[in-house]
Amino acid sequence: MIHTYSGKTIRFEIKYKNRTSIGISIDSYGNIEVQAPKGTPDERVLQLLEEKWNLIQQKLKEMKERQHGPQEKVYEHGEGFLYLGNTYPIQIFQDLNIEQDHVVFEGEKLLIYVKLLEDEKIKQALKRFYYQQCKALVEKSVSSYQSNFKTKPRSIRISDSKTTWGTCDSKLQLTFNWRLAMAPPEVINYVVVHEMCHMVHLNHDRSFWRLVGKIMPDYIEKENWLALSNWRMTV
Repeated sequence: MIHTYSGKTIRFEIKYKNRTSIGISIDSYGNIEVQAPKGTPDERVLQLLEEKWNLIQQKLKEMKERQHGPQEKVYEHGEGFLYLGNTYPIQIFQDLNIEQDHVVFEGEKLLIYVKLLEDEKIKQALKRFYYQQCKALVEKSVSSYQSNFKTKPRSIRISDSKTTWGTCDSKLQLTFNWRLAMAPPEVINYVVVHEMCHMVHLNHDRSFWRLVGKIMPDYIEKENWLALSNWRMTV
């Protein structure tokens, strides 16, 4: 079926099933499927689509961007950057009197203070902010989940890894990717739990995943968020 609303047109498929509510899903190719209880009027389906229209358009945009890869960031007012799972616009200020370039999260914006209005300076200020935030968030999470483990990590470090979100070595040293500060808190918690479980089981055997699942039963949802969103986690 085809439906046009707010100047945009979408194609979708309706499947009628033995269920009590209407569900909308979008696959990795941008195909929209509506699952509705048998006998549901088309008008009700279209009404729900319109209620969810902005969310659907956002998801379709993300699917398209994911297929073509992330756009190169620009370091100017209004450009959006992820922080704790949400996208916030940046606002840049030049201040010749500051000791160090830095970023302040105001709640709705990321305020960037730099001595020189140069892209590289702004980028490095953002990276420093994410490093600092990741360190604090990870340490808080480790402390929160420590009661589940008899062993404590010997150290916690933040890295610029291009391949992993976190590691735990045989010396019980935990290392985490600074980009995790861009993820929702519950996703950060999952990566922390994952690496802390390696303090008990160094490989990914069945015992390891049992322990992860015992501490965080919905961990697969967190893995899926990282799989679908990692392409956006960049400066």
